Amino acid sequence: MVNHSAAASGAALDAAFAALSDPTRRAMVERLAHSSATAGELAAPFDMSLPAVSKHLRVLEDAGLLTRQVEGRTHRMTLRVEALRAANMWLDFHLRFWETRLDALDRFLKETENESTENSSNRKTSSERANTKKANTRRKHGND
Repeated sequence: MVNHSAAASGAALDAAFAALSDPTRRAMVERLAHSSATAGELAAPFDMSLPAVSKHLRVLEDAGLLTRQVEGRTHRMTLRVEALRAANMWLDFHLRFWETRLDALDRFLKETENESTENSSNRKTSSERANTKKANTRRKHGND
């Protein structure tokens, strides 16, 4: 059975991350985080044609990262924080998961290192073991 909600959520995350993979689109999202802007305002910092900017905006819009309001010939873009929040929640979950795992691994390695150090300091060399064995044999046979 397919969980359609999870599949839709996964598709939305895929689209958001794909859209954010481009530095131009990330810069546009950063600009929109401050306030809404027209397509022309978003295009201003970039050395590209308005149709190229429009394609970037369409990718962001299709990914659900922005909304477009058309007022005559002016297109005003607004950031959709909910889409970024969903991506952030996914990242936070995986960050906590891996931090927990790596912290546990770190504790394990430290414990193993401590045990190894203790064991090596408690170990006798072969000559020490031989001398102890000889001493025990002498005591047993009265050759002390």
